[in-house]
Amino acid sequence: MYFGRNFEIRKINLKKRTNMKRTIILITTVLAFVLIGNKSFAQEDLVRVFRWYIPEDNQYVNEAEGEYQDGQLINWGWTDKTLIFFAYRTPGPGRVAVYGWENPVTRAHISICEDEFTDDFMLKTGYTHKHLQFYALTRRGANEVCIYRWLLAKHHAWITIPEDTDTDVYIRKGYHHKTYQYYGIQRNVDAPIYDEL
Repeated sequence: MYFGRNFEIRKINLKKRTNMKRTIILITTVLAFVLIGNKSFAQEDLVRVFRWYIPEDNQYVNEAEGEYQDGQLINWGWTDKTLIFFAYRTPGPGRVAVYGWENPVTRAHISICEDEFTDDFMLKTGYTHKHLQFYALTRRGANEVCIYRWLLAKHHAWITIPEDTDTDVYIRKGYHHKTYQYYGIQRNVDAPIYDEL
């Protein structure tokens, strides 16, 4: 009888341990899916921001990935596609909307933050075709770079330059009136590898 009772106790303890292991595995699996899902969402929310050059107009243009097709821009004569930073596709805390405008008379393109200038002011200065490009950060954090806009007054041309750019090149070309805009996310080609760790 003692042997039978001891066997029953072992059987109950084994069943409890098995249930506990199943619970731990289930919780671990759910947490893994949540963490992977959050990381994937965060990566999907990022958008690359490129600068293109238009030789015909001596203009630089910012373009968020997916805003236009590359083939379309190349057909328009745009060249020298350069990745300048990453931004967000969606609004969120500490983010500001950035809109693209173009002036059909001067053929100038400009990206401005919401509330930087009123729509009325932009329209009065000849800019049209306002469209949302991306959401940028308003505060510096880890892996962020300050983004400035410079003006080439003689052509009414604008260029967006991250703070770590050699600005002497643009100063020699006649760009002045440096203006702070926002913060972009600075990422290099190895960033996806680090995101997986």
